[in-house]
Amino acid sequence: MNKLSAVVTVFNEEKNIERCLRSLKFADEIVVVDNSSADKTLFLAKKFTNKIYSQKNDPNLIDIQKNFGFKKASGDFILSVDGDEEVSGELESEIKKLLKKAPKNINGYLIPRKNFIFGKWIENTGWYPDFQLRLFKKDKAFFTQKHVHEQITLEGKGLKLKGHILHHNYDTVSQFIQKTVNYAENEAEKLLEDGYNFSYFDSLRFPMKEFLSRFFLRKGYKDGLHGLILSLLMAFYHLLIFAYVWEKKGFPQYNSSNFLREAETEFKKAGKETLFWFTKERAENIRNPVKKAAFKIIRKVK
Repeated sequence: MNKLSAVVTVFNEEKNIERCLRSLKFADEIVVVDNSSADKTLFLAKKFTNKIYSQKNDPNLIDIQKNFGFKKASGDFILSVDGDEEVSGELESEIKKLLKKAPKNINGYLIPRKNFIFGKWIENTGWYPDFQLRLFKKDKAFFTQKHVHEQITLEGKGLKLKGHILHHNYDTVSQFIQKTVNYAENEAEKLLEDGYNFSYFDSLRFPMKEFLSRFFLRKGYKDGLHGLILSLLMAFYHLLIFAYVWEKKGFPQYNSSNFLREAETEFKKAGKETLFWFTKERAENIRNPVKKAAFKIIRKVK
């Protein structure tokens, strides 16, 4: 029987930490790494484990700092969980079965995650199934990049599980915006490091592309008002990324005599693409094949 270490990295999670750790009681050990919390997180965590370690909080190294906790684990497998997450009963049962007889040629497992944002499980808009590599053999997975939202690196093969991690993501708009500001600057730095070719009108293209991707391509409209607002907020996030790139390049000026016309061209392109997606998605949602064909013909004529 393989031993399981649950590793939880936290920062000011007094609202969520008990729910998180309670869902991990099936693990052979729980390792908590506290990133200098200033609330009751540590006090509450001590109810569930005495294996608690502290380190300085660095928002820019939020992922790579998790490696510290992985090294403190003693189990054969590591289950990496954030303080605002919990393991579902379905996932717990699946992991227990897996630990009894884990395939030798598989080193890691991707787990689907349900994101609850503004009081609702977001089933579309790019937030589901949101597979995350969270269960892996010790010393077979680690973070290597110094940027937020980097994927963990796995040595060897991985498989997907069916049980879910429940992510109690954003409770308020303020929380969403505050995190967005921190993430956006980090993303801007990564863009520049990767050799991004600066273009003035990416100030329009970045947010527009993100909105169309979230609301149409990833079916954000199926999440109703939540999907629309989240698509717009993510568009704002990508506008911030561009703005930070612009700042880091010294706010270069663009004084073209045709600026108004060039801006108009970009907005017209965005408008045409938006209309295309509305037409496409409306057609896809018509179940009757005859009506669907007639709708497409009418739209072409227009």
